[in-house]
Amino acid sequence: MEGIVVKSTGSWIIVRLEDGSKLDCKLKGQFRIHGIRHTNPVAIGDRVKVEGVKGGDHGVITHIRPRENYIIRKATKLSKASHIIAANLDHAYLVATLAQPRTSTGFIDRFLVTAAAYFIPAGIIFNKTDLYDRDLMKTLDELTGIYENAGYRCFRTSAIFGVGTDEIRERLKSRVSLFAGHSGAGKSALIRAIDPSLNLRIGEMSKAHQKGMHTTTFAEMYEIAGNGFIVDTPGIKEFGLIDLDKTEIHRCFPEMDRLLPLCQYKNCTHTHEPGCAVKSGIESGSVSLLRYNSYLSILNDS
Repeated sequence: MEGIVVKSTGSWIIVRLEDGSKLDCKLKGQFRIHGIRHTNPVAIGDRVKVEGVKGGDHGVITHIRPRENYIIRKATKLSKASHIIAANLDHAYLVATLAQPRTSTGFIDRFLVTAAAYFIPAGIIFNKTDLYDRDLMKTLDELTGIYENAGYRCFRTSAIFGVGTDEIRERLKSRVSLFAGHSGAGKSALIRAIDPSLNLRIGEMSKAHQKGMHTTTFAEMYEIAGNGFIVDTPGIKEFGLIDLDKTEIHRCFPEMDRLLPLCQYKNCTHTHEPGCAVKSGIESGSVSLLRYNSYLSILNDS
């Protein structure tokens, strides 16, 4: 049998088989031993082969097909290891907020860089717009301009009032899409607004710290109307980058990558070289200083 991994709890891996049924599976022991650098040898979205267990009601995963792509971050406790968030994605969306809790531009940029590094198209969903006052709406306009100029599609939504959900729903049709973000950004609420038939649990804000409280414990893939799938992920506090080539980071900033041919040096790092088109772009306003500072921060951390 073949299928797609839709959930992993550590003890059990749930596989959606080709006929639409789901089967609880275990992972064959050899996958835990041979050449696995990640904390999770099998990830949500993996296409796998499964064998039934004689006389049992579960299966065993015997083979993981090569991944078309995947998105990773540093593992929570093992800083030298990485955790695969999901694999075989058509699109990755960061669900961000400017209020309760605020998503920093540094976090946004690290997510976008990781998606670009693994060749996954990405977008930003600015959620909870019903909470924005005039100043926050002005900030939203500025950030939307910056990221759309860089080449990213931005969306504005309010899961509570259903604002912007029709547009998101349309873009999710016939695709496998990832939703990621801080706890409290409203990922689960937004998914439920997109497809009300999904009974996802929605958490409350921690009033003391203005941070979201975890409701999604494990990443899980949901089938939605329109032959699409959404991967809902647990809230991420920090997005640690891993395995990035320092000389290639600028290529993960589309607005900088477009200007590289205009630089005096073909291997320009946009930091100290003369005749740098990116630095000229900052002076002219075609490149955001906010994004450039994120680039320098990521470069220094690599």
